Amino acid sequence: MMCALQAGQRHRRILIIDHSEKIGRKILISGGGRCNFTNIHAGPANFHSANPHFAKSALARYTPQDFINMVRKHRIPYHEKKLGQLFCDRSAQEIVDMLVKECKQAGVKFMMGTKIKGISKTADGFEVHTERGKYSGDSLVIATGGLSIPPIGATGFGYDIARQFGLRVEETFPALVGFNLSKSDMSKLKDLSGVAFDSTVSCRKAVFRENTLFTHTGISGPAILQASLYWHSNDPLSIDVCPQTDLQAFLEKQRRNKNSKELKNVLAELIPKRLAEKLCDVLIISKPINQYNDKEISDLCQSLQAWKLTPASNFGYAKAEVTRGGVSTDELSSKDMMAKKVAGLFFIGEVVDVTGQLGGYNFQWAWASGHAAASAI
Repeated sequence: MMCALQAGQRHRRILIIDHSEKIGRKILISGGGRCNFTNIHAGPANFHSANPHFAKSALARYTPQDFINMVRKHRIPYHEKKLGQLFCDRSAQEIVDMLVKECKQAGVKFMMGTKIKGISKTADGFEVHTERGKYSGDSLVIATGGLSIPPIGATGFGYDIARQFGLRVEETFPALVGFNLSKSDMSKLKDLSGVAFDSTVSCRKAVFRENTLFTHTGISGPAILQASLYWHSNDPLSIDVCPQTDLQAFLEKQRRNKNSKELKNVLAELIPKRLAEKLCDVLIISKPINQYNDKEISDLCQSLQAWKLTPASNFGYAKAEVTRGGVSTDELSSKDMMAKKVAGLFFIGEVVDVTGQLGGYNFQWAWASGHAAASAI
């Protein structure tokens, strides 16, 4: 819709064809129904891609402020929740209505609930074969998203079209998703289901400070979802369960004060009690804090500030918010998202190998990449 309205404003004749009966289903379910429509801090560093520089051009030419200006023009109230994340005060439906209104004002036509049977190249452009007939145009934009959340219609259609025209597709993975832990780990940690705590989670070179949540099969929460964007099979996660405190200084002070409380009870002053007790069961020995020597305190701090957990698997595409990977950026122009090998063929949004972190970044990529393509249609 962003690409369509921008191109329509340039007096191009635009038809949006969608197999879904409902417009903007992913927008509607995002942000708990309030749509985290952008992030004021969005920049290239917030995105994962085989080419980390690819997104720079589009992001620079359509910024969060540009989208905010549209939201304000339509008098949609919004607020910053945390870390630059902007949400509608009322409903995500307002973002969909805004985009539809802008499209219609630009003369864009919608054809919903229409299955596409195939796409072919013609001398003048492209022909789209649908169950309702054939439609042709000199430009074709693929904005079909990734594999995440199949119940709302996600498919690999966009990747199939890329391959049909000889474009390489980077391997895809579920991303912004929780993890299952091994049976061995879960047998030790199952009692923690429902416990959430402030944490710093590291995966490869990526580090995130947000909450971690234990589930009945593994771990989730914002910090874990962020780490999943960078995770590969067998990668360990490093978790600091107490990032808000200089743990070593805190424990040494307790010892100097001759505190005779058990370690698990001292830790319960900093982290949830159930977590403190469980960590003392599986990682470290709990005894009165005044009985620890310097090395023991140093070792237990290391255990609690770099707790290693290796996921067995992620929760899969059904639970993943986005798909990592997609149409290779080597195949596309970073200026206008057009395929280098096929004039007039564009790929935008999640179908491209540019995946944002949690917090409104993927919507900003949708707006920016759509705007970039519209400039060349």
